[in-house]
Amino acid sequence: MRKKLVLLLIAVTVISWGCSKKEPVDLVLVEGRSAIAVSAGTNQDEPAIRDFYIGKHEVTQEEWTEVMGSNPSAFRGSDLPVESVSWYDSIEYCNKRSEKEGLAPYYKIDKKGQDPDNICDYDDIRWTVTVNEGANGYRLPTEAEWTYAAGGGSKSQNYTYSGSSDEEETVWYWRNAGKKYLKGDWNWPDIETNQNKTHPVGSKKANELGIFDMSGNVREWCYEWYEDTRIPKGFYRVWKGGGWVGDITSCKLSYRGKFEPNGKGADMGIRVCRDR
Repeated sequence: MRKKLVLLLIAVTVISWGCSKKEPVDLVLVEGRSAIAVSAGTNQDEPAIRDFYIGKHEVTQEEWTEVMGSNPSAFRGSDLPVESVSWYDSIEYCNKRSEKEGLAPYYKIDKKGQDPDNICDYDDIRWTVTVNEGANGYRLPTEAEWTYAAGGGSKSQNYTYSGSSDEEETVWYWRNAGKKYLKGDWNWPDIETNQNKTHPVGSKKANELGIFDMSGNVREWCYEWYEDTRIPKGFYRVWKGGGWVGDITSCKLSYRGKFEPNGKGADMGIRVCRDR
C-alpha cells in the first residue's frame, strides 16, 4: 500500500510539472539546426541555431499599446501590426513586455553612453545595447533565426516567400495592399491613391511552421548590424520580410534590408522571439 502511494505521488508530481511547463502564448517553437557548410574552406558557413520561440504574428497595435501605453502607428487598428517603430523602440518594447510578464529583460540599455560601434551619421540616439546572458525575456530575432523560421525551419519546402512561391497566397506588398491590384511600375502617387496600407495579422496563408506574415505587411527588425563588402558594420541595422509599400523582391526570404537604427516608417514593424 505504501509503495502504491509513493508511486501515485510521483506520478502526480510529474504530471503537475508537465502541465506547468506551458508553451508561451502566441509564440511558435522553432527547432534548431546544426551549422551548415556553404562553401568548404571559407568563412561563409551558416551558423548553428538553437531551439527558440518566435511570434506567430507580427506584434499588433493592441499588444504594443498594452506594454508601451501609446500607439505610434499611421494606420490604426487593434489587430493591425504596429509600425512606425525604430530599432530602439523595439528593444525597449522587448524589455518592458518582459518585465510586465515577470521575465528577465533580455537587453541592458545604456541611454547615457553612446555606442562606440555605432558610426551612423543619421542616428541621433546611439544607445549602447548589450545582451543579459541567460535572460528568458523577449528579444529581436537574429537575421539567421528570422530567415530560418520564415523559411519553415526543419519543415521547409524551399519556397521563395514565407509559406509559398506564389506571392498572392502569403504576401502583402505594393501591388495588392490597397483597394485594387496595381500594375505597371512602382509609383508612389498610384500607391497613395490606391489607399495601400497594412492588413490584419494572419490574413494570408501561414508558412510550414504556422507563422504568418513573414513576407510582406511590415518590415521586421533584426538584432544585428548590417554589413557587406561595401557597407561597414555599425551604420545600419538589419530588417527582413518586406512590407506593404515595397516591391516583391524585398519580400523574398533571401533579401537583406537595412535601415538606420533610429529610422521609422509606416511599413516598419517588429516580431519578437524568446529563448527556449
